[in-house]
Amino acid sequence: METRLVTVDREHLRETMPAEAAELLREGELVAFPTETVYGLGGDALRPDAARRIYAAKGRPSDNPLIVHIADTDALPVLARDIPEGAWELAERFWPGPLTMILHKQPSVPDATTGGLPTVAIRMPSDPVAAMLIRESGVYIAAPSANASGRPSPTCAEHVYEDLQGRIPMIIDGGSVPIGLESTIVDLTGEIPLILRPGFITIEEIRSVLPTTEYDPAVIRRVKDDTIVARAPGMRYRHYAPKGELTIFEGDLAKVVARVQAEAEAKAAQGYRVAVLASEETKDRYHGLTVRSVGDREEEATVATHLFATLREFDRMGAEYIFGESFPEAGVGQAVMNRLMKAAGYRIVEV
Repeated sequence: METRLVTVDREHLRETMPAEAAELLREGELVAFPTETVYGLGGDALRPDAARRIYAAKGRPSDNPLIVHIADTDALPVLARDIPEGAWELAERFWPGPLTMILHKQPSVPDATTGGLPTVAIRMPSDPVAAMLIRESGVYIAAPSANASGRPSPTCAEHVYEDLQGRIPMIIDGGSVPIGLESTIVDLTGEIPLILRPGFITIEEIRSVLPTTEYDPAVIRRVKDDTIVARAPGMRYRHYAPKGELTIFEGDLAKVVARVQAEAEAKAAQGYRVAVLASEETKDRYHGLTVRSVGDREEEATVATHLFATLREFDRMGAEYIFGESFPEAGVGQAVMNRLMKAAGYRIVEV
């Protein structure tokens, strides 16, 4: 299969948006497109065959649910039933934006889209390209991240092409995404709201609307525990991982830098290709090593924006071992560390 890469001009979106993209979706085919979080791999959410194509293209287990993307809140009762008042309150506050809500699904939503679960994940993206694609196609778009399963999520069209070339018919290139981490997922089907995946919208922001919100235990664990099963898209399997072995070091920052320097030097001396994931504050403290800054420790959003792209850059370098710093877990930092811990397979060293 030939994969077409079509660039859109955000200043002239209507004129440059490929009409074929909407047609492909209506036919049950797949289109990758940008959102404000990461690039998504879209198919008609109400067609089981489209869901199966998504799983096949990604190499994703078919019991891993997909997020359904909508363009307006009128779609909520079409896709979900028994919608609590809290869902409408969250939608009013955070939609369109990087928030996904888990609700009881309507029978019209196929099990192929929900991974066999009786619930459906729904969000309304704020990216104009995504919004236009949903409206122009006339379908609700099921869209996980547009990467090969387990790989770092794509934050630009080149990442999508790298993973899915020859597997899907079209990629819409809308440039680099602004957020860089997947949406926050909150489950509203139980007695209390549960965050199943942290993202750009923090638990503090969710609690400003729904004060009883808590984290799912699978989100905040710091060690690998196969007895705790995450219930959200992208959280049930090894995910976000570079090809090299990633280890995260946490503790006093000066001691972390010294330990990372020593560990990296030792592996390099053995002949391995080694890289260091650092911050703006520490990048110049390392010597004789390949170092990349992922962002500013005081501005967690910058780390979120560059994290996945940096992990992919390490892959292009051929890094066999990656030694990384931890980041503060306040605010967006919770989402950053969640992704880093999963990418590292919970290899975390206390210094």
